[in-house]
Amino acid sequence: MVKVPAFEYVDEYWVADTDGMVSRSARAAASGPYRSTVPPTIADWVPNIPADLSADIEEASAALGRFDEYAAKILGTTSPTLGPMSSILLRTESASSSQIEDLTVGPRQLALAEIEQSTSTNARTVVANVRAMEAALALADRLDADAILDMHRALLSGQRGLEDHTGRWRQQLVWIGTSAISPRGASHVAPQAPLVPPAMEDLVAFVRRDDLPVLFQAAAAHAHFETVHPFVDGNGRTGRAMVHSILRAKGIVTATTAPVSAGLLKQTERYFAALTAYRDGDARPIVEGFADAARFAASSGSRLVDDLAAQVDAARAQLRGLRRQAVAWRVVPHLVSHPVVNARFLSDHLGMKGQTAQNALAQLTEAGVLIERTGLRRNRVWEHTGILTVLDQYAQSLLRR
Repeated sequence: MVKVPAFEYVDEYWVADTDGMVSRSARAAASGPYRSTVPPTIADWVPNIPADLSADIEEASAALGRFDEYAAKILGTTSPTLGPMSSILLRTESASSSQIEDLTVGPRQLALAEIEQSTSTNARTVVANVRAMEAALALADRLDADAILDMHRALLSGQRGLEDHTGRWRQQLVWIGTSAISPRGASHVAPQAPLVPPAMEDLVAFVRRDDLPVLFQAAAAHAHFETVHPFVDGNGRTGRAMVHSILRAKGIVTATTAPVSAGLLKQTERYFAALTAYRDGDARPIVEGFADAARFAASSGSRLVDDLAAQVDAARAQLRGLRRQAVAWRVVPHLVSHPVVNARFLSDHLGMKGQTAQNALAQLTEAGVLIERTGLRRNRVWEHTGILTVLDQYAQSLLRR
């Protein structure tokens, strides 16, 4: 056990909303006393970490470091594929984090959403989660309350109806439970809204410390964040994005994004149980869960890098015989992060003018690297089926047991 500073609770009384959608008897049952959480301060918490858990943390952190070095080594630090590879790993991590919240989307729909060609609401929501992850990494050098708000703002940019709550601490009570109208009987009632800002400042002070094992610090900070539940929506995804910001800021992973949420997704029941255990006073389960997820991320991430790098090599082999100055060569590395493209993407991201973009797509299609799937004269898109297959197989391997 790793004892967490004791949580306190405050007794409150709830009056269910009379919005005309709930019966009088249901409102009566939903009204009554409940207890909300008062989180402890952890800025100065000195956890007693057992030797076996310390060794586990060290081993998992080393695995993440080796994965980061491996990806850079396989691709080369000056390789034009390293950036796109980092992007697709980040997108894979974002998709896994979203799937924990039952927001599921396939690699093709996600790629289509990236070029604004998807009609899937889930895909657009996951793209917003990608933006939150990007914000988390970009803000790693100044992780503070404002940075967390910026991550949340990026996340909710893809969700309609939540505009008034974007990038703002909540002004209302939230809870985790089955009732939409009452906190009574909820598995967790978060702190009252006025307690959120000071609780988040305390959490930021904890994150900024340099005297704790980084993976322990990230796991405990995540569990505390989820306990405070500072937002109306998007707490889980923002909290997992924050983990990557901590790992980047502390130098555990610097070149890529390890798919840690993929490891959590493999065992979601254990993950949620560990969050409950933290609120009950024991940080060990959440730390162990993140250590296992880190090892899974390092192992599965390395295989994913290998499989995607093989697809890039195969695409280059298909272009042999094409003159080295041909524009198609410039596109190939970017297919890792964008396996579905159109002419507009090549113009916006690679600076190709209209006809140059069309020439590149024609060269790649003729070589068999890309396939045009729409059959339309306008709004045409091309895809790399090999890369999509690799990503789909990886996503399928994460299906919940």
